[in-house]
Amino acid sequence: MDLEAVRTFVAAVAAGRFQDAAVELSITQQAVSKRIAVLEKALGARLFTRTARGARLTAEGEAFLPHARELLSAEARALASVRTGPLRVDVIGRRLCPAMLLRGFHEAHPEVALEVVTLFDTAVAALRNGSIDASFRALVERPADLDAQWVFDEPIELLCGPRHPLAGAASVAPPELAGHRLWLPGVVPGTEWGAYYAAFATAFGLSIDAAGPNFGTEVVLDTIAESAEVATLLPTGARLRWPAEYDLRRVKIERPVPVYPHSLVWRRDDPHPALGTLTGYLRPGRGVAGAWRPEWAAQTVPSAG
Repeated sequence: MDLEAVRTFVAAVAAGRFQDAAVELSITQQAVSKRIAVLEKALGARLFTRTARGARLTAEGEAFLPHARELLSAEARALASVRTGPLRVDVIGRRLCPAMLLRGFHEAHPEVALEVVTLFDTAVAALRNGSIDASFRALVERPADLDAQWVFDEPIELLCGPRHPLAGAASVAPPELAGHRLWLPGVVPGTEWGAYYAAFATAFGLSIDAAGPNFGTEVVLDTIAESAEVATLLPTGARLRWPAEYDLRRVKIERPVPVYPHSLVWRRDDPHPALGTLTGYLRPGRGVAGAWRPEWAAQTVPSAG
């Protein structure tokens, strides 16, 4: 079985659209389609149903998904058993701020062979089996066998269309978001970002709508641009692009500022010689004064000062 095709399948499931998977994998959309077709031929089953808004798993695709993830995990374990290789670091998404930090690290230390991966909810297991060397996480709990270093707080902001009632605001306080529809279809229960937004909603009496399949970032942006009611939340460092005619508005959330607490996590006995170089480069920044973060993050984040 072609493992690159399996890897592409897992990325397409996570992204919701072949176009977004192509961005994550740094290949063309046509290449994504060809790899999926190769895999479907090998399996003798159709894995996706293509729609105008994205790709939806078939029943066969749902059945194959856990096995696909295990195949990739087995591949990574096999590679880790015979070579040190590049420093492998996991990020939630290549359009988010931790990926930009790694780009800065690569530019500062070109001598370090670096591989950036996106494992989503399997990252902690990959740390434990040696498939990766480090991962950017918001620590809901700190496992006893892993080390962690808080890196920085990333403010969260509101993104809405030009007809939204908050479009003209310079900033809003979290309680002012109550009663507004905040649509985050990528928020998955059981994940760290799911725990973060659940805690945020509870703290300020908000309702976060995660309903509907996740057809990718572009569909969310399309919906927000057309709606006078729907808005979303996103970290300030997210690299998103949209057509100029959408006229989307980024609105700061203040009083207090909700922040996503990023930490670097690694296995305590990881032998990679470049891991110390990375942790030294990612010296903790300053916390955001007066910020809101979930109670479970307080144990890993130093006081602002």
